[in-house]
Amino acid sequence: MYGSVGASGDLIPLAYATRARRGEGYAYLRGERLPAGVALQRAGLSPLELDGRDALALVNGTSVTAAAAALALARLLRSYDSALTLSACLADLLGAAPAFLAPQLLRAFGHPGAVRAAAALRERLEGTVPAPDRPLQEPYSIRCTPQLLGAAEASLGHAGRVIADDLGGISDNPLFFAEDDLVAHGGNFFGQPVAFAADLLSITATQLGNLAERQLDLLVEPHRNGGLPPMLAAGPGRQHGVQGVQLAATATVAAMRRDAVPASVQSLPTNGHNQDVVPFGTQAALTAMAQAERLRWLHGSLAVALRQGAHLSGIHSTQRRAGAPRCLAVLERISAVVAPVDPDRPLDADIRRAAEVLDELADPGADFDAFTCHHEERQP
Repeated sequence: MYGSVGASGDLIPLAYATRARRGEGYAYLRGERLPAGVALQRAGLSPLELDGRDALALVNGTSVTAAAAALALARLLRSYDSALTLSACLADLLGAAPAFLAPQLLRAFGHPGAVRAAAALRERLEGTVPAPDRPLQEPYSIRCTPQLLGAAEASLGHAGRVIADDLGGISDNPLFFAEDDLVAHGGNFFGQPVAFAADLLSITATQLGNLAERQLDLLVEPHRNGGLPPMLAAGPGRQHGVQGVQLAATATVAAMRRDAVPASVQSLPTNGHNQDVVPFGTQAALTAMAQAERLRWLHGSLAVALRQGAHLSGIHSTQRRAGAPRCLAVLERISAVVAPVDPDRPLDADIRRAAEVLDELADPGADFDAFTCHHEERQP
């Protein structure tokens, strides 16, 4: 999949796909690698018979770049919704006063995305009871969530419009316009728009990952988490709680930061200097997919920690604070599949289960089509 430089189309990846549709080479069917002819037969498909310039038309475009970027965007839209939910659950669990979400404050900021993010957080936090011992100004991982998440929404919206334009465009070459008696040789196969958009997705995913990791750190640190045990260990000194989860989250964020280096500006001349400037859109889009999956894992990790924090809050508090009903409902859903960490146990399966719950809870409107079609129409 990394054979394409994103110019002259995604030639190498699409060549493998087209060859498989002809019944040659190999293909995957329900996760199983099979001879392409066998896979087609089992899927009830007939091999393609290509003639003329059919084969060239199938490879001389940005299909892989656009498809991978669209998949990355769809995953990140779900993660954006999860980030709103988890941020609200954290603020509710710690008893943060919701003044940082005041509508007047966010309108003064001047960014519609932040206004929408704050509104979504207020809705999730309705009914929350602030704790009297919380600081006047919360750490930025709580206080600045509407500004950060609003900027993420704006970036996802821009990337979505670019990807939608690409999916609706024609990237073959040459193009034939019979009504004008014109054969136009050009560069529609040059995937620069989606390359830039995919790099923006990677950067956005990384900052959302930074937020999740810092929120996890806030939750496990006893001087800032409302007096909960360090590392949310049920038996401090004898157990590790979610210490391993936080270490893995830190390592994951470091990997995301490295991969946030833009691919779209790494042009290298190739093809006898015919392709003397190239966008590397395929690499940018595939990286964005990987970044989205890492972010999903980080959100699953934070969800496990929040579930453990809620469990310990009931044990270590003389009177458990009333919570926002929507946040309590989320924690109940996670608690149904993730048991309290007592005693210590491997938590990788719990993280996967928590991530699946977050996927299920994500706003049904947070999908690619709805987002790209209606994002510009949303009002603060």
